[in-house]
Amino acid sequence: MNEAPALYRLLGDEARLRLLRLLSQERLNVTELTGVLGIAQSGVSRHLGLLKEGGLVSEDREGGFTYYSIAPDVRGGINGYAPLWMLLQDQFERAGATDSGRADNARLEEIRRLRQENFDAHTGPDTNERQLVPGRSWAAWARALGHLLPPLAVADLGCGEGYLTVETSRWASRVIAVDRSAEVLKRARALAARRRVSNVVWKRGTLEKLPIDSESVDVALLSQALHHAEDPGRVLSEAVRVLVPGGRVLVLDLREHGESWVRERLGDRWLGFTPEALKNLLLGAELTDVKVNVGARRAGDPFTVLIASGTKPSRIRRQNKHD
Repeated sequence: MNEAPALYRLLGDEARLRLLRLLSQERLNVTELTGVLGIAQSGVSRHLGLLKEGGLVSEDREGGFTYYSIAPDVRGGINGYAPLWMLLQDQFERAGATDSGRADNARLEEIRRLRQENFDAHTGPDTNERQLVPGRSWAAWARALGHLLPPLAVADLGCGEGYLTVETSRWASRVIAVDRSAEVLKRARALAARRRVSNVVWKRGTLEKLPIDSESVDVALLSQALHHAEDPGRVLSEAVRVLVPGGRVLVLDLREHGESWVRERLGDRWLGFTPEALKNLLLGAELTDVKVNVGARRAGDPFTVLIASGTKPSRIRRQNKHD
């Protein structure tokens, strides 16, 4: 075991303790740790190097990635590590009850979900051994379903860094992507350029006052955007405004939850919506054929995704409504 003073100095950093707590739950690579911790990749790599040098972390390579985990001696409590491991476990348990710990846990569950979607696992009928099956990703399914759709003009509202925008562009005739952050749009444009996407128009603007002409798109997408809006009803009304008659709004958002830390850490204004509340918001925007259902849910994940959709009535139907 390393000298105690050196270990104390090594563990006297909050970021390294957060990193160790994550590795006590899951084997992770640098990219995944960067996404969870919100620390620059260079910083994560530096912390990992120090922890590895201190004998607390081990690494192994698999599929072109280097994965890190708690060193076997530490986790096993051997070679003098038993008191340290007990101390760390107690620290990890207390940290998990804090807002920061819950935030890290939520992001870790997202990493696990993405892993499952992109490299799914199943059990064969005649064996208990789990078999890894590459290729079952949400992106592949999105592109496959796009084959069934006619070319559509789509507005991606609150597009963020453009991942959904780029996927949508593969089946849409054109996409208008809107976000209020110039820096985020810069990264989204760079992603589109790397993917050689040319049918996207990027616009900076707010969801409450969209820089899009009325009745100019067939589909308005709002993916994880409504819970950031001060007035979700107004945002939906704007989405309806830019739709052609018969066009559809598609919403992906969070079901109501109790993770209040997202207000400060992620800037959320709403802690999700109940299915009834989300349905009423769409009806309040004068949409018809409104549907709401659960889109994604994972054991241990505090966040459940709701999917909602509705149709903009035709002019004839609107006229009859006032007759």
